[in-house]
Amino acid sequence: MRNLYLLLLFWAPRLFAQEAHFSGIVTDRKTTLPVEGALVTLQPSNQVSFTDESGRFFFRQTTGDTAIQIRSIGHEPIMTKLSGLQNEGASFVLVPTSIQLSNVTVTTGAGEQYRPISRVDIKLRGINNSQEVLRMVPGLFIGQHAGGGKAEQIFLRGFDIDHGTDISIGVDGMPVNMVSHAHGQGYADLHFLIPELIGNVRFKKGTYYAEQGNFNTSGFVDFKTFDVLPQNSIKVEGGMFNTLRTVGMINLLDERARSKGHSAYVASEYMYTKGYFDAPQDFNRINVFGKYHGALDRHNTLSFSASAFSSGWDASGQIPDRAVSDGTIGYFGAIDDTEGGKTSRYNANALLTTTRNNGAYFKNQLYYSRYHFTLFSNFTFFKEDPVNGDQIRQREDRDLFGYNGSYHKRAYWGSRELTTEVGAAVRIDATYDSELSRTRDRDIVTNPIKRGDVREQNWAAYISETLTLNSLFSLNAGLRYDYFHNKYIGKLQGDVRGTASAATVSPKLSVYFNPSDRTQFYLSSGRGFHSNDTRVVVPQNGLRILPPAYGSDFGTVLKPAKNFLVNAALWYLWLDQEFVYVGDEGIVEPSGKSRRYGADFSLRYQPLAWLYADVDVNYSHARAVGAPKGEDYLPLAPRLTSIGGLTVKSGNGINASLRYRYMGDRPATEDNSVVAKGYFVMDAFAGYQRNKYELGLTIKNLTNVKWKETQFDTESRLKAEAAPVSEIHFTPGTPFFASLSFTYFF
Repeated sequence: MRNLYLLLLFWAPRLFAQEAHFSGIVTDRKTTLPVEGALVTLQPSNQVSFTDESGRFFFRQTTGDTAIQIRSIGHEPIMTKLSGLQNEGASFVLVPTSIQLSNVTVTTGAGEQYRPISRVDIKLRGINNSQEVLRMVPGLFIGQHAGGGKAEQIFLRGFDIDHGTDISIGVDGMPVNMVSHAHGQGYADLHFLIPELIGNVRFKKGTYYAEQGNFNTSGFVDFKTFDVLPQNSIKVEGGMFNTLRTVGMINLLDERARSKGHSAYVASEYMYTKGYFDAPQDFNRINVFGKYHGALDRHNTLSFSASAFSSGWDASGQIPDRAVSDGTIGYFGAIDDTEGGKTSRYNANALLTTTRNNGAYFKNQLYYSRYHFTLFSNFTFFKEDPVNGDQIRQREDRDLFGYNGSYHKRAYWGSRELTTEVGAAVRIDATYDSELSRTRDRDIVTNPIKRGDVREQNWAAYISETLTLNSLFSLNAGLRYDYFHNKYIGKLQGDVRGTASAATVSPKLSVYFNPSDRTQFYLSSGRGFHSNDTRVVVPQNGLRILPPAYGSDFGTVLKPAKNFLVNAALWYLWLDQEFVYVGDEGIVEPSGKSRRYGADFSLRYQPLAWLYADVDVNYSHARAVGAPKGEDYLPLAPRLTSIGGLTVKSGNGINASLRYRYMGDRPATEDNSVVAKGYFVMDAFAGYQRNKYELGLTIKNLTNVKWKETQFDTESRLKAEAAPVSEIHFTPGTPFFASLSFTYFF
């Protein structure tokens, strides 16, 4: 009854909402696609509106207004008279141009405080390799520790997120995180995404968004691929350590079809590298992606994509400090060089967008993934099995089915603009023979530990209402309901079999204050959650399936000068009790309550027309609640991180950048007696582009520093040792690495 009452409170304003009286659509001249997030201002009243995903904007009335101004990041602003325009269906075309921070306004729609930063970054920095994909999120760090083919370890807002437990990741609305994965909960492998196809990155931090559910605790990130390929291209890269990469992207329809709203293209990627480790990595990856986007009729637009990905690699894994210090192995050596793996993922994704004459629109999405994963690791060497060694095999096959549906409408409640989003989602995962076994030489099983089938369902519904109170204040309130049903069918003697289910409600509330087009303040709060692994919740009889997270942000977006853009926030996050399935050991470990707080700061500056500077600085304080002081550290939680650089974009085709990454020291144990050492790494890029080609030089680790990309305090035993030793085990980061690229446009 209480939930019904809350829903009525959300819906009551909408029942009396009035339709907008003046509307229009904004498109991009080059792609003919809608422009989302453009700022539309009526003059002289200074009424503002923002274009939605379909490029539409709305005003209740235009009495006394004589002109309309439209601004969008990466486009030339336009100003035109209202006379002669139709009240509904006016069309405006924006011309793409280089980024000028002086043209960027802070004014955004409620909940879009990160839009200016993200749009500026992707226009300036672009994404040219898979390592840069997640680094587009300010404050997010990644680390690779298994040969390049395993999903990266993620760090954000005081979290060692492992491979995706506390951040929700998607591509074109399709989830990347794998629930109840053979290697661990939330495993998020993005290597099936070709970086050059990313047209936009949408990210937000915190637990404040009703449309986001599982794993949305520290935040979420969704990558959107191009609906229309900007141009045909073939790219070839070659570099040190026998590295080769090729990318081809080709439009399948001509310009006449694209002018009528139809686009289709195909892209492929192949990569190979021997790697910089003493034991050859022999990493290879192949990706194929195809997409169609087109208007079926006046009201319906279909986007359909399909992709295939396959990867295989060998790895040196994590090595102990003592073996390097005493000369047993080199810095890039290995104790067990039989580690590695192979994985594949095949995706189909369809989205139908249906618009109505009143500007409302529906989105209906269906997706499917077929997934295979095999990983060989050895973290403890000869601790558990002095004869055969401690190699483990993690393996699974998976079918993933899903549906996302939403209804969006913008109207007026009296003189106040009201935006409504109502949605529902279904996700069904089915794994087959999810396995953890001890092995020798990969193929010989010495001890089967876990093997079974997972069946997991997530049903969800949400509503989000954004009310613009006046020119200064707006607020967003949201409510989300999630239901989970978990089933595990153990196949080994004595293994658990059973089902469990649970539901959770997540309320959200945010307030936004815009005193000018140069300043915005916001206060957000909300409840989020991440689900626990099926192999955890079934033995626990359904207890703690959905441990909640409570967060709040107080932040600002401002332009203290015309060429400065700043985003800053103070934040707080509380996580409740949870149980963790340790995929490397097949056991369940309880983890208590935790508290995190910190500060984020991002600066974008354009001192000259061709020179841009950016810096992100992030501080976090993470502690376990209830543990004795001094023994309450959260292992591997980052404390101080920073990323930044200088970018040159000249009018004569010369592009260059110099970038750095810094991660400070952090605790590796609960009592901080062992420290994971920090690092400072610099990368550089120089390119020259003309109409038909581009030349590029990329250098990673410009100063050739020795750094540890990932670190763990692990107890291990080497072959000749009498007893195990606990100390830092690490994967070395890349040494100086240079590569050349040539891209041909046609």
